[in-house]
Amino acid sequence: VSGDFVDPANTYFLPDQLADFDPEKRTGHLRWTRSRYGAAMNFNNMGARFEPVKANEWPTTIYAADPELPFSIEFVSATTLRIRMQSSATAKPKSASLMLVREPVDDHSWQGGPVEGGYEYKSAAGSVIIRQKPWVIEIRDASGKLLTETVTSRDDPPFCFVRRSSDYSRSFSATFSLAVGEKIFGGGESFTRMDKRGQKLVLYTHDALGVERPQMYKPVPFLLSNRGYGMFIHSSSPMTGDIGCSNTSRNAVMVGDDELDLFIFLGKPKEVIDAYTDLTGKAPLPPLWSFGLWMSRITYKSEPEVRDVAAKLRANRIPSDVIHLDTGWFETDWLCDYQFSTSRFSNPQKMIDDLKGDGFHVSLWQLPYFVPKNRLFPEILSEGLAVRDAKGNVPFEDAILDFSNPKTVTWYQKNIGGLLRMGVGAIKTDFGEAAPPDGLYASGGTGFYEHNLYPLRYQKAVAEVTREVTGENIIWARAGWAGSQRYPVHWGGDAGKTLPAMAATLRGGLSLGVCGFSFWSHDIGGFAGRTDVEVYRNWTPFGMLTSHSRVHGEPPKEPWTFDEKFLNEFRLADEMRYKLMPYIFAQAKECSEQGLPMLRALWIEYPEDAGSWEVEDEYLFGSSILVAPLFEKNATGRDVYLPPGKWTDYQSAKIYAGGWQHIDAGAIPVIMLVRAGTIIPQIALAQSTRDMDWMKLTLLTVPDDAGEAKGVVFLPTGGPIRKIAATRKGAGFALTNDPFAGKVSWTVTTLGSKE
Repeated sequence: VSGDFVDPANTYFLPDQLADFDPEKRTGHLRWTRSRYGAAMNFNNMGARFEPVKANEWPTTIYAADPELPFSIEFVSATTLRIRMQSSATAKPKSASLMLVREPVDDHSWQGGPVEGGYEYKSAAGSVIIRQKPWVIEIRDASGKLLTETVTSRDDPPFCFVRRSSDYSRSFSATFSLAVGEKIFGGGESFTRMDKRGQKLVLYTHDALGVERPQMYKPVPFLLSNRGYGMFIHSSSPMTGDIGCSNTSRNAVMVGDDELDLFIFLGKPKEVIDAYTDLTGKAPLPPLWSFGLWMSRITYKSEPEVRDVAAKLRANRIPSDVIHLDTGWFETDWLCDYQFSTSRFSNPQKMIDDLKGDGFHVSLWQLPYFVPKNRLFPEILSEGLAVRDAKGNVPFEDAILDFSNPKTVTWYQKNIGGLLRMGVGAIKTDFGEAAPPDGLYASGGTGFYEHNLYPLRYQKAVAEVTREVTGENIIWARAGWAGSQRYPVHWGGDAGKTLPAMAATLRGGLSLGVCGFSFWSHDIGGFAGRTDVEVYRNWTPFGMLTSHSRVHGEPPKEPWTFDEKFLNEFRLADEMRYKLMPYIFAQAKECSEQGLPMLRALWIEYPEDAGSWEVEDEYLFGSSILVAPLFEKNATGRDVYLPPGKWTDYQSAKIYAGGWQHIDAGAIPVIMLVRAGTIIPQIALAQSTRDMDWMKLTLLTVPDDAGEAKGVVFLPTGGPIRKIAATRKGAGFALTNDPFAGKVSWTVTTLGSKE
């Protein structure tokens, strides 16, 4: 939509002053000055700027030249405010938003009213000031420091709304100031530099066909600033974020919607993410088995092949919990009809039962697009289950399921439910980015609003039937939008098999995590292209130290298809993950409750450390393990930035101080450190999470200078997260509390100890 804001044919309205305002209800009207984007010359240099213009409608007695339109501020919590504006006097009918878990209500935690020149409201978190003329909104923290403010000066791009000359539709530009040194993060699964300042983000779901382009599978209209605030633009329309790109001191989010609904959150990163996910939803905890290794390729095509992979996983002692069947389990590859091929799968029910008996769950691929050769195509058309084209006709090429139609959802869930009742553990919701932008949907809307909502509707349908049949919260999804985090797990799309693609994948995962996606994965070794063993070797520990771990892509992918050295290295990294399962599961539970990402930018834990805001090629796995993957072939170590405090190498037990350090990798080709004062709960190695004995745990202590360490444990049997603590006792350590009152047998040791 950004082109609409620099088109001389359009009409622009810039906020001028508050025409009226009720300080108790915090509602009123804002006067907008009509303008045009006109040519300007300066010493033979041609440019453009906004300038006032007279009305061009007739009768002049009916249409206001400078309209006065509704404006309001609401307070959702002590840290969250909501700004709403309209570009016409007629408001759209209110309906429940798919992006929000519930419609927020005013919590009356902000107090204030008229002040000289405007209005001011305060809470414990900060203040908002509304200047009457010229109209400005200032957002300040609790100390009174200005965090950001609306920018209404006539330089490009100002805070405004545009009226398109072609159809008189309107769009908003929510333009706010950027301070010197300010950094902006988020925007969804963006694979470009993590700090989005200086970039343009097109917030429109797209099959990115890789991870080294600006397009996104999972755009999210949420941004977080290092100055202590975040913003969520509550709309599903196309958007463009011009984040200090056209003007280095302005953050302009151009929203295709004719109404602006903007939430602003105050606080430190954890507080902002928590408040945002209170609004849009937190990710429920997936089942324990989903945290085991997923083995896949594109694609396993027969029952003998699947059974062979399962047997070799066990024979080669590769711990694993899931075997995924991608595009080839139908009679015709890619022709999704929800039925196993009868020629290649002699007894799929028995296969699923047998695999489950050996500790494997089955995951199945499918997609919501149906070609004319698909046996279901006529039924989808005759029952009206597909999106109609702009003319209102049924499609004659691909039929795309219309998930805004309850009848479609019922039909779809019946098909998916049949697979789940066979014992299938998870459904891969591939694609979802190509909802027709000019299509007509059963919701009554067009693709203008439905395109970005499509993955949310799609994933909701699968997640709900999965939970209904299996009682578990698990899908495997690629596309996304605000609110999709409620339906875990998402993965990072079709990365190339290169180290730059691996680095881009990490940036995408960290950026998505800022937006409240607790659980995220990626294709270990990359998806597309010829397998490079050195890339695969470096990628493996990165994949094992992500919330969920899946091997997938163009074959070969199974570790035993390479040399014995690689097989042993793969096994070692996989075994590390399985031993860490109590740490992983407890961290996952905390993330589920707090909206935090398992794959975490350093600054989320260390917001006061300026250095942590600069790092985008390292991450925290949960709260206590720092991971720095190797992004160069044949590298045996790398320079690593460590936040303040002491850090202990998980492999060598060497201790490092905060700051830049050059650290060598160990037998597992990754840098992995534990922060001081931490307990890492571990478990005896098993080939499947089903076979783990959670009544016997080892507590790996990494004490602080006072000789103390803390951690958390969460058992698969349920109950609350339990805090554990240990203190130095003689030459070793002892628990200072037993949260399970003797039901769990503890072995307490220290990192590097041979005991």
